[in-house]
Amino acid sequence: MLWQPPLDGSSRLEGFQRWLRETGIVDTGDYEALWHWSTTDLDGFWSAVWRYLEIPADGDPAVALADDSMPGARWFPDITVNYAEAMLRLPGRADDDVVVLARSQSRGDVALIAAELRDQVARARAGLLRAGVRRGDRVAAYAPNIPETLVLLLAAASIGAIFSSCAPEFGTQSVIDRWRQTEPVLLLTVDGYRYGAKAIDRRAEVETIREALPSIRTTVWLPYLDAAATPPDQSISWAEFTSETGPLEFERLSFDAPLYVLFSSGTTGLPKPIVHGHGGITVEHLKALALQNDLGPEDRFFWFSTTGWMMWNLLVSGLGAGATIVMFDGNPGAPDLGELWRMADDLDVTYFGTSAPYLLECRKQGLHPARDHDLSALRTIGSTGAPLPAEGFWWAHEEFGSEVQVCSLSGGTDTCAAFVGSAPTVPVYAGEISCRCLGAAVEAYDEDGRPVIGQLGELVITRPMPSFPIGFWGDDDGSRYRAAYFEDIPGVWRHGDWISITDYGSSVITGRSDATLNRGGVRLGTSEFYVVVESLPEIADSLVVHLEDAEGGAGRLLLFVTLSEGAVLDEELRRRIGSELRSRLSPRHVPDEIHQVRGTPRTLSGKKLEVPVKKILRGAPVDNAAAKGALQNPEVLDDYTAFT
Repeated sequence: MLWQPPLDGSSRLEGFQRWLRETGIVDTGDYEALWHWSTTDLDGFWSAVWRYLEIPADGDPAVALADDSMPGARWFPDITVNYAEAMLRLPGRADDDVVVLARSQSRGDVALIAAELRDQVARARAGLLRAGVRRGDRVAAYAPNIPETLVLLLAAASIGAIFSSCAPEFGTQSVIDRWRQTEPVLLLTVDGYRYGAKAIDRRAEVETIREALPSIRTTVWLPYLDAAATPPDQSISWAEFTSETGPLEFERLSFDAPLYVLFSSGTTGLPKPIVHGHGGITVEHLKALALQNDLGPEDRFFWFSTTGWMMWNLLVSGLGAGATIVMFDGNPGAPDLGELWRMADDLDVTYFGTSAPYLLECRKQGLHPARDHDLSALRTIGSTGAPLPAEGFWWAHEEFGSEVQVCSLSGGTDTCAAFVGSAPTVPVYAGEISCRCLGAAVEAYDEDGRPVIGQLGELVITRPMPSFPIGFWGDDDGSRYRAAYFEDIPGVWRHGDWISITDYGSSVITGRSDATLNRGGVRLGTSEFYVVVESLPEIADSLVVHLEDAEGGAGRLLLFVTLSEGAVLDEELRRRIGSELRSRLSPRHVPDEIHQVRGTPRTLSGKKLEVPVKKILRGAPVDNAAAKGALQNPEVLDDYTAFT
């Protein structure tokens, strides 16, 4: 146990439990009992959350779940709501409180007080209306994690327009593949950006995107790389777009009215356009941020993300919990890996969210953030994007001490939410995700579809969640949506991860179930494999693939390694890799082959591409196996074709 909750009544979750008792709704006791109630009485739980958090709406939230079908659940049939209104309420904040802090490697810091944020949203809203944007129209942003992108999201939501964003590092084909499906009418774009010291011009890419999307009627140009740049033809500047103000009004919509479209990573085939609704995102995000993560008006909430990852959407919802959100755009490793810790020092971050690979790399490089910076404001470190192994927990514990909670969480773009995570009333154990999230009926299913405790199984969700997608854009009969999540186990959401759940409610996710290693009846998630291999100082990164034998044999286990500078993949290093895997995992997991490659292919959000590499090794053309424009380093895919 690395962290124990104080249980002194100060957390927002404890306040919620007191309110439940005092109002006579339920007396839940500990967190596990609260979770059990939240997943068995969905109607009672979500109605209570809505009322406790005082979400602004018209109508009566007494009926939360009118139909519990999966898929097809109907939530809050008697209310209308608007996401932007719930966010801009900014509970607990005065007009002159700073509510947005933004650091960029392309320009100076930006700070917005509450009154300024509302004014900018009102101006962008007026700009949208002058451009003819109306409810149901699609608004797109090819823009970084900066306040202007946030302002456009809130402005579009206020009138019922549907938002989507792509980070400007996305390649043109990846952007076109996404937005050709949704046909946006207005596009916000930047001229380029800086990634560390490197200037990256995106003007040619923007023109390619505009030419491929005839639905775009208005292009709003933000001179971000070059402040003196003039808008190209048939564009208006951001300054002109926001030059006139108007009333800040909100159209309250049905619970399942579309809010934004998030896209799957698109590593194979067209990215799935996942439609999320005003009500589901509002109630799920406020529950997660206020109750699970204990965020409030005293917090400065940061999560490293681009606008192409769902964690950006979760970050901006921190406004609705009353927190000040901290935005960062640039290279987190420039000029060195301490860049984000320096920012946390400068801006007094209280909740520092990042990825597991970032924390592990800090450990590997011997960083000492708490020694080198004033991080006395920090109380929580969040980690997602990949499983955080015990070594990562121990590093954070040793660096920051027992007062800082390490919160590992896992969920997905599919729900724009976490299924398993942390709570201010639950201990933290090394290498374990602390708890199942309230309202998320997560189970581990064995091969016979039965829930199991203490052993590896498929991660499933057995009851509906409010932030389940409304559907996929253009999937009028719902067939693609059903096939994605409900085809394998009718009536149960199958997420595609391996999970084990302990008898005290924590869990461990060991990787994608379609990438799991299974030789001789020993099943192992890839994340445990990487912990062992990447603990060696010579290994900078790695990827493992098991090519099964169609006739039932052991198949081939292939390990691909990227070496640290100066290292050589000789027989001695191969022997040590095999020895570590044999002693720490099992003899069956010693690779048949170890090969050196330039790098591990990763999505823009940092996920390793085991399944596409597996397809390449089975002979699929690289362009069919993965969408290169959605990757950090598409050039390395070619390295794997030599091993088919």
